[in-house]
Amino acid sequence: MTPHILRSRPAQRRERTKILPPIVIYTKSTCSYCHAAKDLLRRKGAAFEEISVDGDRAGQAAMAAKAGGRSTVPQIFVGATHVGGCDDLYDLESAGELDALLAG
Repeated sequence: MTPHILRSRPAQRRERTKILPPIVIYTKSTCSYCHAAKDLLRRKGAAFEEISVDGDRAGQAAMAAKAGGRSTVPQIFVGATHVGGCDDLYDLESAGELDALLAG
C-alpha cells in the first residue's frame, strides 16, 4: 500500500496591479489656478509630475504645442489625454468623470 501524502496549498491570491496613467501638470509658481489644480489632484491621492515653465520660453512653447496651442497655465495631461486647465479639471470632478480618468 502506497501512503498518500496530502499537502495543503495556501490559497493563491493574485493581486492585480493596475498601472495608473501618468499625470503631468505644467505650472508657474505664482499661478493660483495651478495651486488649485494641484490641490485637487492631491485630495484625490493622484501622484503627478509638475513641470514649471517659470521663465522658460522654450518650455512654455513646448507645452503650448502639446496642448493644441493653449499657452495658459496650468495645462494638465492624464496619460495621452489633454484635460486642459484648472476649470476643465474641476468640471470633470463636478461631472463625476475625474476618478475614472485618473484610474485609467
